Amino acid sequence: MRRKINLSILTRSLGSGGAERQLIELLRQLDKQTFNVVVLLFYAKGDLISDFRDIENIDIVDLAKKSRWDFFGFVRELVRQINKNQSEIIYGYLDVPNIFAILAGKTARKKVVYGVRSSHVDFSRYDWTAGIVYRIEAFLSRFADQIIVNSQTGLDYHRSRGFAPQKMRVIPNGIDAKRFRPNKILREQKRLAWGVSTQHILIGLVARLDPIKGHPIFLRMAAILNNQFPQVRFVCVGDGADDYWQEMRLMANTLGLASSLVWAGSCTEMPSVYCALDIFVSASFGEGFSNVIGEAMACEIPCVVTNVGDSAHIVGNTGRVVAPNDPESLAAAVSEFLEMSAETRAALGRQARKRIQEKFSVEKMVAATEKTFKELADETA
Repeated sequence: MRRKINLSILTRSLGSGGAERQLIELLRQLDKQTFNVVVLLFYAKGDLISDFRDIENIDIVDLAKKSRWDFFGFVRELVRQINKNQSEIIYGYLDVPNIFAILAGKTARKKVVYGVRSSHVDFSRYDWTAGIVYRIEAFLSRFADQIIVNSQTGLDYHRSRGFAPQKMRVIPNGIDAKRFRPNKILREQKRLAWGVSTQHILIGLVARLDPIKGHPIFLRMAAILNNQFPQVRFVCVGDGADDYWQEMRLMANTLGLASSLVWAGSCTEMPSVYCALDIFVSASFGEGFSNVIGEAMACEIPCVVTNVGDSAHIVGNTGRVVAPNDPESLAAAVSEFLEMSAETRAALGRQARKRIQEKFSVEKMVAATEKTFKELADETA
């Protein structure tokens, strides 16, 4: 009988982003007969905290990081927790957690796995610390025992910018097609809540309010289509900084979208969100593996996406792909779907779901991740 492997996963908090939801999928299906899992949080807060607490046989530890500049004391506390949990492997989840996983994990002489989930980040869109953090993360990557990247595009990008290439492997995100599936009742309920009738064709963007997600491009696209197709309505699902939300709302009103656009905010019941849509749009400037594209496809929603990260690979021939930062091309691609019959769009949606089931299942993601952890544990045995 194989011994249990003690695994600590370090992440910042439990917000409603795609990375956090992907971590939930991993934790739900990770083999608890093989792994003892502790999730170490910088801050025990976020919309998904209840989802994490509902997962059986997972311990959650609030490290209560005092501030951005809480460094040496935080490393000491992290080392203490690692030793207390007798962790063999420390899995960092995203940039800053990767850095602390290396510093504390190697101090405690443990195996460390980086979790990298982005590509082609434009640091000019963020504060001055973002670029510094990235350079530190890249430098320290040579000390990681393994680097899990969720997209081939991300691997190529980070390798070209100093990440240790021999440590990197691609494990695409996994989509739970049992949870994300067509549901007419959820569709009707959500559209009713949003004030969208059965006669409307609903086009949606699902993303946190962040410059990298391309909300201004989506809004400009919506303004073009709003003038051409009176039956269309639009929805933006996700939240973010209040000042950015106000900026986007002002832009939408200036573009004449006040009566045709719903700002839905953060939603926890994501299957109902996708089921309510007729067309899904991703307008991002940068992605690794986009969960929301895969989830929409699993709900049989045809997608129009920008050619960033692995988005084009995810949709394959079931959707449309355009260059980023080009609202006219985005509008033209969505127009193709609008001009199709409902039956033709539905057929594309069924093909999209089949592609997710065959190529990007959550079972494949979990199995590949477990294999990585087991191989590292065997090296320490």
